[in-house]
Amino acid sequence: MLLGGLVAVLGGMVTVDHARADDMAEIRALRAEMRRMEAKVEMLESRHGMARGNTSGPASRSLRSGGRVSSGWSAPTQSSQITAMPDLSRLVIGGPALSDDAQAAAAAENSMTESIIPAQPKLDLDSSSPLAITQTGVDSLPPVFRIGGVSVRLGGFIDFSNIYRSKNLTSGPATSWGSFPYANNPNAHTGEYRPSAQLTRLSVLLQGSPTKDETLSGYIETDFGGAAGTANSYQTNSYTPRIRQAYMTYSNTKWGFHVLAGQAWSLTTGYTQGLLSRHEQLPPVVDNNQIPGIVFTRVPQIRFIKDFGRKWWLGLSLEAPQVAYAVSGSSSDHPMLSGADDDILASSGTRILYSNAGSGMLNPNAKYSMDVAPDIVLKGALDTKPAHYEVYGLARWFKAMAQSATGGPIRERVSFAGGVGGDVTVHVIPRYLQFTGNVLAGEGIGRYGPGMLPDATFRPDGAPAPIPEIIGSMGLIGHPTPNLLVYLYGGVEHAGRRTYTGTDGYQYGYGVNDLALSSCNVEMITGGSCDAQTHTLADLTVGGWWHVLQGGYGAVMTGVQYTYLRKFAYKGGDGASPTTGGNTIYVTFRYLPFQ
Repeated sequence: MLLGGLVAVLGGMVTVDHARADDMAEIRALRAEMRRMEAKVEMLESRHGMARGNTSGPASRSLRSGGRVSSGWSAPTQSSQITAMPDLSRLVIGGPALSDDAQAAAAAENSMTESIIPAQPKLDLDSSSPLAITQTGVDSLPPVFRIGGVSVRLGGFIDFSNIYRSKNLTSGPATSWGSFPYANNPNAHTGEYRPSAQLTRLSVLLQGSPTKDETLSGYIETDFGGAAGTANSYQTNSYTPRIRQAYMTYSNTKWGFHVLAGQAWSLTTGYTQGLLSRHEQLPPVVDNNQIPGIVFTRVPQIRFIKDFGRKWWLGLSLEAPQVAYAVSGSSSDHPMLSGADDDILASSGTRILYSNAGSGMLNPNAKYSMDVAPDIVLKGALDTKPAHYEVYGLARWFKAMAQSATGGPIRERVSFAGGVGGDVTVHVIPRYLQFTGNVLAGEGIGRYGPGMLPDATFRPDGAPAPIPEIIGSMGLIGHPTPNLLVYLYGGVEHAGRRTYTGTDGYQYGYGVNDLALSSCNVEMITGGSCDAQTHTLADLTVGGWWHVLQGGYGAVMTGVQYTYLRKFAYKGGDGASPTTGGNTIYVTFRYLPFQ
């Protein structure tokens, strides 16, 4: 009997514990539902322009919609019909239901990326902000659905751009700034109009949190900037999707440690705050090749970031290298390269090999440089209330294979290159006006500018000779009204000389001054000879975006961009100093369904 009574008591205790567990689970579920309903109430009140406790007050300047600031949309009147987006953030595909703590963490994910950065005065992060225009603003959007414990956010836009250039470049929505023709080319005497939808973009952000301090993310961003062999503009265009960005990240906010692996913007690119991805300070222009003077690449890399109190930042990035060589040398007077395969230095007879055609999954129609090591970027940054500052160093290595004109062993020639740079973003008038500037100076850095000036030429022994260069720009970004963004930029890219005199008495390399260049200004319908070597690209760009509509149906924007470019070449031996320039105008319409 004693044993039976003990069993009965224990059974009752187990029943009580089960009941208590069920009650606690129900309480957690109710709390989660209350938080969800409270967020929905706040959203609906914001759409009415109401504040808590003051439903008759005027609409606030910045309206909250779907967990993000949307300052470019006016509040509806009392008689307006309200259409809310369906709440899909709780949709779970596969996996167990999230616990209360996990749901709370998931609700905080909407500001996860920005929450690890100290609060700064900044422009409105809506669909007419620089971050939304350049990086699709996916971090400010709520999850569309969940796959187990992973949230899925969608971003992007449908783009239609009308492009006019005063000189014909036969170029898509990415302007080849260094290719503006001189007067000898008939394309310099006619313009081009080129409408395109290739800038249409889709992005997906996947995020999960193993612990409250850790975040795993995956980000994919694509557009239609690829042009396969079947692409044309005669009938169906058929331009292909391509990788813009595709990377994974790990962040530990307790340690202040962050890792990125994949294809992303280079660490040399400026940032609005911190050094984390999707916070790059890119100009809000339409042109897919940015504007001359902006420092960037978008390449595979592995990056390590450490923040100190979320104020000081230190980053190290190992990035995929490529070298742009100046070897055109088509001058009939004295070309730099000669021989059937253009791999013999005319000045010394040295045979060189510096690139190969792609194979495997690389483009067989493109040349790839022979690389010895990744480009290395070491950057430090500081966030203060009025401004964000960055300084960094860049290290590069160039390689070529060389063999003496008399034969003998093949030797590997390696040259070091690199530079130092800095970026600054100043909140001149918080939320209304930003000043931004960047500079990179060194040798062999042409690849990091949109003008694509060459990185290097060659010495008589076949070793790469890095070219001294400087890249820089300054800009102003303003939000005079909540639905209007305007910008003004000026930029320059300059390449110095790297020459030598051959045994034949001619100059070789880059920046030579004994070429005959007067023909560059002779107009010929068949195109004349011009061997001018560019030393400077300078531009002035002005533009803006008008936030036309925004609501539960997404956002509609239109933008205008005007760029004036001037190109200067080194003076020739005949006294000619070729120059050229051109105008580029974009008129763009975008629909952002996820904003």
